[in-house]
Amino acid sequence: MLNLNDLYLFVQAVDHQGFAAAARQLGIPKSTVSKRVAELEKSLGVRLIQRSSRTFIVTETGQDFYRHAAAVLIEAETAEAVVKNRLAKPKGTVRLCASVPTAQLWLATLLPAIAVKYPAIKLQLDVADRFVDIVREGVDIALRDHFSPLPDSELIQRRISYQPGYLIVSQAYLSQHGTPASPDDLSAHQGVLTSATETKWKLTNQQDCTVEVQPVPRFIANESMVLLQAAQARLGITCLPSKICQPSLESGALVRVLPDWTAGGVTTTLLMPHRRGQLPAVRVVADFLIEHLASA
Repeated sequence: MLNLNDLYLFVQAVDHQGFAAAARQLGIPKSTVSKRVAELEKSLGVRLIQRSSRTFIVTETGQDFYRHAAAVLIEAETAEAVVKNRLAKPKGTVRLCASVPTAQLWLATLLPAIAVKYPAIKLQLDVADRFVDIVREGVDIALRDHFSPLPDSELIQRRISYQPGYLIVSQAYLSQHGTPASPDDLSAHQGVLTSATETKWKLTNQQDCTVEVQPVPRFIANESMVLLQAAQARLGITCLPSKICQPSLESGALVRVLPDWTAGGVTTTLLMPHRRGQLPAVRVVADFLIEHLASA
């Protein structure tokens, strides 16, 4: 592989019709230009320039080589300009992944807003509740909802929000079964649960008192929207992050019971591969999401 710097010095020497003139233009010693062109000729095994103390003549082979070398330099400059242009303006493809609830509740509104604000950015969203290896799968930004702290990794982690778990139920259910006045009362109520093996709720109040309760399993599903609909259908009390049940609480479709108690909580974290080499498009999308999700 030829040295691109040697090509550049050769082209400059031809353009300025001499080593001395090229050296003056570049601000380097004449000997440097002459030596590098000589090394180029040695690597090619051919004379490109016939020179003496009085003459500087580009050979026929040198003329052919010059045309191609000049074209190579133009392409290299074009490639550099493309990168610099992309680094200067937010544009290009940004790949994101998020869970179903996050996509439905927030990204469905936020991503179109980003696309309108930054028309040169192309967004691709993968909605999945499975674990996504963002490095291996080429994801730029991942939004993860998690109950436990995420493990340490080389990924950038930015905590966006924390949503406490609310105990929610339909008013119709309470009218039929009564309203629990304390955590102990929950053992007599029907539960809409996330797992057949995780049938207990660990509740905490503002005084950091903790109690574990176990409702009567009535309905089980590992999807938030299904649990929400089951609670609205009067099947029992369920526990969901506040961000998911807030619209139903505001509309009156559901009500909160034992409001002084919360059942754990969900942290939303934005993850990205290391910032080295990161394009502005990824940064502006991440900043937009952090700003709007943190205040949601």
